[in-house]
Amino acid sequence: MASPVKKRKKNLPNTQPTRTLHYFFNKQTATKKETLDSVPVPEPQPDPAALTDEQYAKTLAEEWKEEDKARRDAIPSMNGESSRTGEKRRRSSSPNTGEVTSSPLELSREGEQKDNLGWAAPQTSRAVTSEQIPNASGIPQTPKKIAVSAEAALEIERAIGSMPFDEDPLKFDPDNYQSIVQKWPGGKATYALLTHAFVLVNSTRSRIKIVDTLVNFLRVMIRLDPKSLLPAVWLTTNDIGPSYETNEFGIGGSIISKAIMKTSGITPATLKKLNNKYGDPGDVAFEAKVKQRTLMMKKPTPLTIENVYTTLVKISRTSGKGSQEIKQRHVERLLIDAKGEEIRYLTRTLIHHLRIGAVKTTMLIALSRAFSLSAPEGANWSTPEIPDSKEERQELFSKAEEVLKQCHARRPNYNDIVPCLLRGGITSLEENCGMSIHIPLKPMLGSITRDLREMLLKLQGREFGCEYKYDGQRAQIHCDDTGKVSVFSRHLELMTSKYPDLVELVPQIRCEGVKSFMMEGEVVAMDTETGLAKNFQTLAGRERKNVDVGRISVDVCLFAFDLMYLNGQELLSRPFRERRELLRSMFTEIPHRFTWVKSIDATSEDVDTIQDFFHSSLDLKCEGIMVKVLDNSLNPPASVLPEDEEESESKQPRSKKGKEIAPIKKGSRGKPLLATYEPDKRLESWLKVKKDYTVTADTLDLVPIAAWHGNGRKSAWWSPILLALHNPETGAFEAVCKCMSGFTDKYYIEMKDTFAPGGINTSTTKKAYYEVTDSLRPAIWFEPREVWEVAFADITVSPTYTAAAQFLDGGEGKGKGLSLRFPRFVRKREDKGIEEASIPEFLADLFFKQERGGKKLDKGAMDEKTARAEEEAEVDDVDWNEDIDDKNAGSDTNA
Repeated sequence: MASPVKKRKKNLPNTQPTRTLHYFFNKQTATKKETLDSVPVPEPQPDPAALTDEQYAKTLAEEWKEEDKARRDAIPSMNGESSRTGEKRRRSSSPNTGEVTSSPLELSREGEQKDNLGWAAPQTSRAVTSEQIPNASGIPQTPKKIAVSAEAALEIERAIGSMPFDEDPLKFDPDNYQSIVQKWPGGKATYALLTHAFVLVNSTRSRIKIVDTLVNFLRVMIRLDPKSLLPAVWLTTNDIGPSYETNEFGIGGSIISKAIMKTSGITPATLKKLNNKYGDPGDVAFEAKVKQRTLMMKKPTPLTIENVYTTLVKISRTSGKGSQEIKQRHVERLLIDAKGEEIRYLTRTLIHHLRIGAVKTTMLIALSRAFSLSAPEGANWSTPEIPDSKEERQELFSKAEEVLKQCHARRPNYNDIVPCLLRGGITSLEENCGMSIHIPLKPMLGSITRDLREMLLKLQGREFGCEYKYDGQRAQIHCDDTGKVSVFSRHLELMTSKYPDLVELVPQIRCEGVKSFMMEGEVVAMDTETGLAKNFQTLAGRERKNVDVGRISVDVCLFAFDLMYLNGQELLSRPFRERRELLRSMFTEIPHRFTWVKSIDATSEDVDTIQDFFHSSLDLKCEGIMVKVLDNSLNPPASVLPEDEEESESKQPRSKKGKEIAPIKKGSRGKPLLATYEPDKRLESWLKVKKDYTVTADTLDLVPIAAWHGNGRKSAWWSPILLALHNPETGAFEAVCKCMSGFTDKYYIEMKDTFAPGGINTSTTKKAYYEVTDSLRPAIWFEPREVWEVAFADITVSPTYTAAAQFLDGGEGKGKGLSLRFPRFVRKREDKGIEEASIPEFLADLFFKQERGGKKLDKGAMDEKTARAEEEAEVDDVDWNEDIDDKNAGSDTNA
């Protein structure tokens, strides 16, 4: 069958309009236009950059007010059940991973909870304030932040800026500023108040102004917010707790850099430029954030002193897995809430370098004067009446300072001192804040002598004890009646975990009747088979933390030399002879593990015996000898009060061979020396006689602060190095010399790695606290972090260096400082911090002794070739010891 034929369609005319793509797009455009026309056009907003800070703050305040109103209107319409359901849904975890999905705010809160769980329990002595209730982990809770309006924040800032802290304390009345408390969030002192004091302190070099500023600030805290006084004192001392507790933040340069970039919005390249320009992290953070107003899209939350302190405590206690991220969040939150100068000083606090020119001694002076002038409101004690006479007033202040300094030396913890001051004032310290077991006291220090002759002259007519000065680590041992032992270093750092063998040993050395005690001794590396002491380098190779007593590689012996506390009684006021007798009678020797230092008793007449004893100490690899007055001597002996020159000459100390030891000038007078133990003092009743302090081998402990690029063979390293003294009164570092000899190639490489360009330890700009003349222009500046022992030939007056310039009188020393001729690197002092570097006064004392010795100081008296070589070494950085260093290049030991 044939298939049917399909019917062909006819081409009829198309009556429908053709619809192209334009038809559809035009239709969508028209719909959007109708929608836009129906929406009211908002009024044009002014450019924030064109507004003043006050106008911009008012604009933000209006926006925040509308947001609050909208939020309040939306709350009643929310269904409680659905809200809880949503909360539960947000916190539901994945069945596979167990991870919780939370909002950013919830994540931050959970991070804080995890943070608390990871913290170690704090020491019982870390008391903060009565309002801070510890949580389950013992960490004080951060006070609740209270947001204020922008106008209120500006008003608080203006009120604080008007407070004249630098005014004379006798004219300053903290009660006049009672109205400012009403403006503080929650009645708590703001961090801006503290930074205002920092700015005033940093703007002057007058020590009187610095003390007055701190006194007035502390008085405001005492009267208006005493509960924030303790955190304020810690923050001003650039710390958060005593040195024998763990107070390190554990924050590296990367955390600070990331926090600055995140809170300010700058790029890494911009951050690097700012760092190269300013060098100081505080200045970098200030310049990066102070102009960034885009971050003010939330209500201002003024930082309080209490809040900043507790946050820093949290940072220091954070440890374990994820601790760096938690610390990062804490730092970012602080920087977000900080504004103006708060940013600068908060960043400096985080790096433990506040740089306000106020050292810790200044805080003790200011605190004692503040409590002599003001008492907390409602206190049951009153301040003493301030006399009108300047001399009597100064005597009153001096007595208060001495009481507080002695208390701090015996109990160096503001957590104990400040509450005691608030309860009873200065007079309550001696009774309620004395020595206590497991709280170290600051050690007594010995004065340095150049040689045996100087020592014999100072102690002429007195009986003294000479002791070996072992080459080890000074230790303070505490033991209570339960047998618990604590070991502290000379810097008051807790090192009990470093010496578990001593912890086991100490309870065994007590004789019958001994319950609790504090003793001092030298921990020395010991060969237990031969009984010979080893050098300090061997001891330094021992593990430092969490040492397992079963895996100790270096055995030690404790050589005890003093006893300060016994069975609940202080022994500090007793003479050294009595303390030494108690030490030797109440404790038992254990061979090669515990004994007392080897010693002899002598007078200035026993010259040959003392010399033999000194040389025997050097033969046993000791550093020298310590000489200590045995008994109290209130009156100087007649032998040092000569009536005429002939009598003076006849009383010179002489050896058996008739050799004169030291001259006595007519009219010299002996000082009354006490044999008591004086914590944190360096007295002439204790004298050091070391081999390094002899006339032919003077050394100083200096801090490297800058360097130049090396020449020739040393072009890949830093050479020479600019060295400086540390001035404890101002906190400054005073340049004293360039050092380019004594280094090995190995040490040059290590130094180049430590002070790498662009690293956290270097900068291209000079620090404000470096006192260097304009003629010295190093290629790179170092952060002060190391102490070097440096030997030298003699001391000269120089216009190039600033060291000890304040001790030189007019004439030759006018406008000049002291410098060292031919300095040579000896070693890096691992056992010393920068605050223990040599001070200008010590250098000036060496200079004047050298001058009296008849050495010429004028370069014109030198050999012409020597003078020209020294001049070129100072100006052109020529390494005159390159040949010597080339010979020693293959050696790893430093001469």
